Amino acid sequence: MNLHFSAEGQTWPIKLTGNAERTRSAMLRSLPQALQLHTPKIAGSHIYWHAPFVEDVEGATHVLDAPAGAFIYWPVRQFLEITFAPLQAETAQVTVLGVLDAPVEGIAALAATLKRDQGRRIITGSLTLADGEMPAPAGLSPLPADLLAKREQLWAAMPGDIARVTSSRAIMHPAGPVFAAEGEARVLHELLWWVRAEIGNRDETALRQTAALALNKTATRLRDFCHMEETPALLFALEAAMNGPLPFAALIDEAIIVAGRIGAWIDLLIPWNDLNEAFRNALDR
Repeated sequence: MNLHFSAEGQTWPIKLTGNAERTRSAMLRSLPQALQLHTPKIAGSHIYWHAPFVEDVEGATHVLDAPAGAFIYWPVRQFLEITFAPLQAETAQVTVLGVLDAPVEGIAALAATLKRDQGRRIITGSLTLADGEMPAPAGLSPLPADLLAKREQLWAAMPGDIARVTSSRAIMHPAGPVFAAEGEARVLHELLWWVRAEIGNRDETALRQTAALALNKTATRLRDFCHMEETPALLFALEAAMNGPLPFAALIDEAIIVAGRIGAWIDLLIPWNDLNEAFRNALDR
């Protein structure tokens, strides 16, 4: 089975390989995907976008062993990625889903554009089935329809309160609120993954309380420090749900998907390469 990855007027084929059936099925059920591409900040030679599903690692390949052109799912980051060269030192286990069926130079050129332009514009793309097949439909969620609708709305478009966070020119704005918001969302996303990993090992009530407290803390910071309203409201709703009867496994996955998407939208506002160059220049003076 093949996929088509498209961006900036070009299309690259991806050949699905391996035996990661659970992750592959989740990925296929999410197609077609409308993508917003991100430039990496730590690992280097890859492009990525956030995945609208949550799965544990399957097959467990060390990320530094993924060859150039690998199509991978990075669970705790919740990324789908295409590599084009060896990555910089980082320790993580990933799921290899396939391989780019084209020269990696095209992805490397796209990555250079992405590195230059992130924060100035959002580079979009798509991931689709190449052969016209239709994936099996996803099963019904046990979560309330209104909560699912809010998550779908979040995934469909950048919330207005996130889009506006770069508009202020008050003292140390917009850098202060933007970096605070991105850090809060990213740490929440990681902590919720940690909570999820403890299902079956720790008391569920304690895990629910931990998740609820983390959601409340991030929502409060986004509201009170970063001048947001719409985005914190969804996190507060998830906090309230953690204290109710909804099934915890489905609820923690939903919270992870929401937190990851919030962090992803904020990340797209940041001109990381320009900031890194300015930081280097300041240190090297």
